[in-house]
Amino acid sequence: MSHYLAADLGAESGRVMLGTLENGTLQLEELHRFANTPVRLPTGLYWDCFRLFHEIVNGLTIAGRDRKLTIKGIGVDAWGVDFGLVDASGAVIDCPRSYRDERTDGVAEKLSEIVPRDEVFALTGIQFMQINSLNQLYAMRLENAPALHAAAHLLFVPDLLNYWLTGKVFAERTIASTSQFYNPRERAFASAMLERLGIPSRLMPPIIDPGDALGPLLPHLAECTRLGPVTVYATAGHDTAAAVAAVPAQGDDWCYVSSGTWSLMGVELDEPVINERCLELNFTNEVGACGKVRLLKNIAGLWLLQECRRAWIAEGREYGYDELTNLARESGPAKSIIDVDAFLHPGQMPLKIVEWCRAHNQEPPETVGQFCRTILESLAYRYKEVLESLESLTGRRLNVIHIVGGGSKNRLLNELVAETTGRKVIAGPTEATALGNILIQAIGAGEIKSLSEAREVVRNSYTDLRPISSAAN
Repeated sequence: MSHYLAADLGAESGRVMLGTLENGTLQLEELHRFANTPVRLPTGLYWDCFRLFHEIVNGLTIAGRDRKLTIKGIGVDAWGVDFGLVDASGAVIDCPRSYRDERTDGVAEKLSEIVPRDEVFALTGIQFMQINSLNQLYAMRLENAPALHAAAHLLFVPDLLNYWLTGKVFAERTIASTSQFYNPRERAFASAMLERLGIPSRLMPPIIDPGDALGPLLPHLAECTRLGPVTVYATAGHDTAAAVAAVPAQGDDWCYVSSGTWSLMGVELDEPVINERCLELNFTNEVGACGKVRLLKNIAGLWLLQECRRAWIAEGREYGYDELTNLARESGPAKSIIDVDAFLHPGQMPLKIVEWCRAHNQEPPETVGQFCRTILESLAYRYKEVLESLESLTGRRLNVIHIVGGGSKNRLLNELVAETTGRKVIAGPTEATALGNILIQAIGAGEIKSLSEAREVVRNSYTDLRPISSAAN
């Protein structure tokens, strides 16, 4: 029996999960959950990474001091693209901004005047999105931000947290690959492109692979948590890479949707697909576990529903997510299909949806249930579009859609996906990211030998996963 800890951070919340690996199965237990709320400051929208680190340490302390567990490894995963800057002394001189910060508005167009889109894509194979790290860095360059000149290292969110845990400065490969300044063919940062943009490439730390050991917990953390000098592993730092590692799939006729605040839909390949068609369809090639490449599309996910819920709570109407799903089912088919990727910035989401519908000559939703049904049906429709594009890019018929992550609990959405795509949908496991985090640590520790063996562990642990039937309404 082996115990591992996964610090798994999402855009809404984080948690520290205990994974127990025994007899070819992996059991999870949530030790500590905490909110992740961006902080609006006069200079922008930031993640409260100091609070997140504090909460991670609280979770480690529960395992060590309260539960007196012997832990074999610790791993941290988080969302992609966002980063902080540290100086030569190791002090944070620029906290990670939220990807929803407005500083990247219009930046991509200015960047393309220096390095054209086709050149950026040929080097990185990454989907063009306003939120990309490259746009964030270039926004700092355009502002002549002092931190950019004073910094010694750029650290993506999980790398920053790993640095605080171990004192080691590295960039984990899966999280680095989300940046749009990582070259998946050369397996290195695109330094020449950064310099061409006036961004100092010296900021980029050495790259390590998922499963590599970073080192032991720093002494003061080993003591206060009572865990001792346990090894911290660079698991798949990008949460989607961790989730995909835990997809309980077999064969090669499947795709995945990592469903949560974002929906990330794609396939797993041995080599990146970087060509004109991929650029035209705006797909992305990100690094996965064990040398795999994830050809995927980033789709705005259940964040639209989360934002609507926040707006209704502000009006004094509080709904649980299960209640919202039931209202969506009762409302019947949607009257309109929206472009889910047209809504990036937070705030007043119901009003934004109404305005979008009116601007596109569609009937806007009126009731809470209709808003929710519109969002869910629009997501299912978008999945169908992406599925067809994946098939055209790979030449594969994709017969199975594995939906993992928190969004896999939304049965109505799963049913709508099955109905809209006409494919077999298998939902779960919900905790795919934490599972993948721990399984990659176990691969690094030599306890699991391969990615296929890791997926066998998932299938052994979750034997009740069944295909989803289409929605009744």
